Amino acid sequence: MKHLVHVTQEDTGKRVDKLLSEQLPDLTRSAIQHLMQDGCVTIRQLPVKKNAKALAGDEIIIELPEPKEIAIEPEPIPLDIVYEDADIVVVNKPKGMVVHPAPGNWQGTLVNALMYHCGDSLSGINGEIRPGIVHRIDKDTSGLLVVAKNDRAHQSLAEQIKLHSAGRQYYAVVYGTPKEYQGTICAPIARHPVDRKKMAVLAGGREAITHYEVLEQYRGYSYMTFRLETGRTHQIRVHMAHIGHPIIGDPLYGPAKDTWKLAGQCLHAGALSLTHPATGERMTFEAPLPAYFITVLQKLRSQYGEI
Repeated sequence: MKHLVHVTQEDTGKRVDKLLSEQLPDLTRSAIQHLMQDGCVTIRQLPVKKNAKALAGDEIIIELPEPKEIAIEPEPIPLDIVYEDADIVVVNKPKGMVVHPAPGNWQGTLVNALMYHCGDSLSGINGEIRPGIVHRIDKDTSGLLVVAKNDRAHQSLAEQIKLHSAGRQYYAVVYGTPKEYQGTICAPIARHPVDRKKMAVLAGGREAITHYEVLEQYRGYSYMTFRLETGRTHQIRVHMAHIGHPIIGDPLYGPAKDTWKLAGQCLHAGALSLTHPATGERMTFEAPLPAYFITVLQKLRSQYGEI
């Protein structure tokens, strides 16, 4: 796979590896440097050195090597199946489970479990690494996902998510309370320009819209619900941190010192609505709050008091 990056006047003088990491958010700067060492980054058919500077008018070609095939093994991991038929599976994913295999997480993922549970009955649109996966939630976010068991179902569900006709409702506990008890956050999201593990609200990012409501308020905290209109990576986490109310337990966007020790953000995908890809029936699924979330609410109600 090739990528072509045109160097503008504004980019003149930037290191090529830095420029490419800005233009290609899926590649880390370290990965780009390795590609440069392997001769996969060229200007005028000549390999680019790691410390090279960009010049206006240059066309930088990045040639990515073909991905190595990885054998993803089915694993007999218990699944909380909320609904299943010949076309879809709705799963209540536990906190701590990665959705699909990736470097560092080739086993123990939702995909490994689904392959064991469904056999060959998963859509192939997203390839061998992500069979059946239409949308994702973060490793430490619990809750509902819909999985496609055939390509027709996958295409229908993906279109619903793209057109915002599939409804997704989340619950979280955050620091503080927004000024408005109900509202909408419209703020574009892109890869963080420095920390590549994070996303950030940035001009020129992809449109991101989150509707929120405060359900309960305590001294210093709030229990909230969210409805996603778009589905950007870390969207709720980024938006809440952006307005000054990060989710408790969030290791990326929360405060450096977090006394809750939750091993991840207190965020749960509690409701999912969609139109069945075969029958056209409108369906809504719900997943109760997990035990750790209930414990947090009990502590807030008893120690901090509802306002």
